[in-house]
This record gives sequence, C-alpha cells and structure tokens, in this order.
Amino acid sequence: MTKVSLVRRSFSPRAAAAFAFATALLAVPFASASAQTLGYVPMLPQAYQQGPSYSQGYISEPAQTADEDAQLPDRLRKQVVSFDRGEPAGTIVIDTGNTYLYYVLGNGRAIRYGVGVGREGFTWSGVQSVSRKAEWPDWHPPAEMIARQPYLPRFVAGGPGNPLGARAMYLGSSEYRIHGTNDPTTIGKFVSSGCIRMTNEDVTDLFSRVNIGARVVVLPKNVPLMAKGGDKGSDSWRKRPAATTLPSGRQALNISTSAVN
Repeated sequence: MTKVSLVRRSFSPRAAAAFAFATALLAVPFASASAQTLGYVPMLPQAYQQGPSYSQGYISEPAQTADEDAQLPDRLRKQVVSFDRGEPAGTIVIDTGNTYLYYVLGNGRAIRYGVGVGREGFTWSGVQSVSRKAEWPDWHPPAEMIARQPYLPRFVAGGPGNPLGARAMYLGSSEYRIHGTNDPTTIGKFVSSGCIRMTNEDVTDLFSRVNIGARVVVLPKNVPLMAKGGDKGSDSWRKRPAATTLPSGRQALNISTSAVN
C-alpha cells in the first residue's frame, strides 16, 4: 500500500502538467527543423519583413539576393566596361534596346547592369533625374493600372514579396522608377509598363552609388548603345527634345507575377 501511495503521489496532476509542458518545449526545435526540411518557410512578423537588414529576424538580406546574379546570363551580370560617350560621372544611361543600365564612373569606364525594360507600347526615352530613393518601398498600384486590372491589391507593404523589390529610385515627378524585382527571370526582357527593373542585388548596389538629382538618360529602343561607347552615329537621338514629361495614359508599374499582363 505504501508503494502504491508513493507512485500516485509522484504523478499528481500538477506533476503531470509540468512534465507535459517540458516535453512540448523540447519538441519545438525538432518541429521547426522538420518544417525546414520539407521546404516550408515560417511566417514572419511584419516587422521582420519590412526592414532592409532583417537584423532581428530569421532571414538576412544577403541571403535573399546573393545568388540572383549567378542565375543571369553572363552578358547581364554586373561588370565594369569601357564607356566613352562623354557623360559625367554619376550619370545613369539606360540602353533600352540592349536591356542594359550604365552607371558612369568617369575616365572612360562605367558599371553595366542587366535590366528589364518596358514591353511593346510602354517604352519611352528622354532625360530625367533621381528625385527620391526608398529602401524596401511600399507599392501603391496606380489608378490606371487598377482600372485595367481591378483584381490587383491596392497596397503591398515593402518586403521580399513586393514587386518593387529591395530598392527604388524615383524619376522626376513621374510614376516611373528604377527598382528591384521579386522575379529576376524578367531581367533582360521587355516586360514592364515603363519602369526599369534590376535584380535586388544589383539595385541595392546601384542605390548605394546614386545621389538625389543624378541625371538619368533613357535611350530610344531603336538606338541601342554599344558596349564600348556605341556607334557615334547613334548620337542623333541627342538632337531631339528631352522628354521631361513622360507619355500620358501609361501605367508606370507592372507586377511581376504571370497572372498580370
């Protein structure tokens, strides 16, 4: 009778509850590991999704972007090239036809990045300037885009799932911008509604170099710039009036999911 009494006492309801709680705590790391093994990503609090560094969260920004350029064809990867068009250092030149963006370093050199540009009917050319810069920008689809595609969200908070990507550089007072993308497969293609897309890795690099007020020259699609400064005859585009006002009636953004045209 004494032994039975001791056993019953050692497994009282309070002791049993404590034992169950401890067992649950020990199981949490193993459940998390299993989820990662199966390919599930835990939902992160909003605070972890919006910051540029994720210093307090589970994911770091380099982990999001480190392999994006490795997936690009060689010609679209960031590289320093010869550039002798006479643009001052700090200028951005968009070679629409070849889907390149040049950041002029001066002394006959520039950094060349692969970009995605406007699809048929949405390309434009002219001169603008960088009026604003934003890290992990929020996305507010323009009213014209919503009218055409009413199923689009009215607001998307900045973060890895945002179609504007990691950084954005706004051009003048227009809706156009140079920005990242959550779909790096669109780099090198004519896919957007006029904005210039870059991988998140490349746009973060460019963002760190560009100053507010930087000059942005967008070449016509039919006047491509060659890799080493281009055909001198192609400078005829400079004789045309600068497009300080952009084409009206055209949406500035194009969400990168295949469901949106």
